[in-house]
Amino acid sequence: MALRDERVTLAHGGGGKAMRDLIEEVFTSVFQPPGMEDQARLSAEALTEPGAKLAFTTDSFVVTPLEFPGGDIGKIAVCGTVNDLAVGGARPLWLSAAFIIEEGTEIALLRRIVATMAREAEAAGVRIVTGDTKVVGRGGCDGVFVTTAGVGVIPPGRVMGAERVRPGDVAIVNGVLGDHGATILAARGDLSISSAIKSDCASLGHLMEAVIAAAPQARAARDLTRGGLASALNEIAEAAGCGIEISEADLPLRAEVVGTCEILGLDPLYLANEGRVVVFVPPEEAQAALTAMRAFAEGRDAVVIGQAVSAHAGQVRMKTALGGARIVDMLVGEQLPRIC
Repeated sequence: MALRDERVTLAHGGGGKAMRDLIEEVFTSVFQPPGMEDQARLSAEALTEPGAKLAFTTDSFVVTPLEFPGGDIGKIAVCGTVNDLAVGGARPLWLSAAFIIEEGTEIALLRRIVATMAREAEAAGVRIVTGDTKVVGRGGCDGVFVTTAGVGVIPPGRVMGAERVRPGDVAIVNGVLGDHGATILAARGDLSISSAIKSDCASLGHLMEAVIAAAPQARAARDLTRGGLASALNEIAEAAGCGIEISEADLPLRAEVVGTCEILGLDPLYLANEGRVVVFVPPEEAQAALTAMRAFAEGRDAVVIGQAVSAHAGQVRMKTALGGARIVDMLVGEQLPRIC
């Protein structure tokens, strides 16, 4: 083992032997990319079907703390990018991973993050095929920042998008909401909140494939990350030019999450999730979509929460537990920064 340092130094970003040792022992020995060139060379076999399309996405991750119950920044980086591809109907195949590392970061922490990424990539059926590493001085970043990009393939004939949602379409979520946001709140430790909740962080590519197979007319899907369910529904309502109505009684929320939000004056509808998706399907395919979701651990608590309607176009409304109704608007500002 050439790498004997316990912490990252500026030399590890200098382009010499120290950098090579860090990259080879911490990153490429775990990710095992095909070849060691400055670019990944991707197979064209995935595009052999006439009409297949490439999907491409990128995202950066700056969560604090870097490790938390249910995951770490590495798991979020893989899951977030896989899910961004999957909700558009793509089959995720390849990822890149770029790291910005603060001088003084423990190399043991880096190894744990990378190991998590490798496990999650394998579970999601994707390969991490290229990447980059930069080291900045103390205070230049907060520990570790990760940027991932993902490439997937949309099979021929598969078309999904928020603009395709129609009145009558049913809205389904795959499980309880707000766990990730509540977990991060508790993990930061500065609000004296104690909780046994774990982040819902999960890759949903396999789940989305099953849903689309069971409900081939699925209209649209959104992963419920920053801004939570409320912001995702507003984006869909605006793009589709229709209204959306949901029922408070049908929302899957843990009592602990609701209690935490009440104490802090937060709304659980805006809490971030990292393994939750809302899918709109025609009513005749709703039961098939639910059954497909519930076959996965990440979807066993899937429920219908509402539907698209012709009234109040572009607006989301919720029937409250008291029998009234209220507008559910887009998130204004940021409930909790550095959430993912």
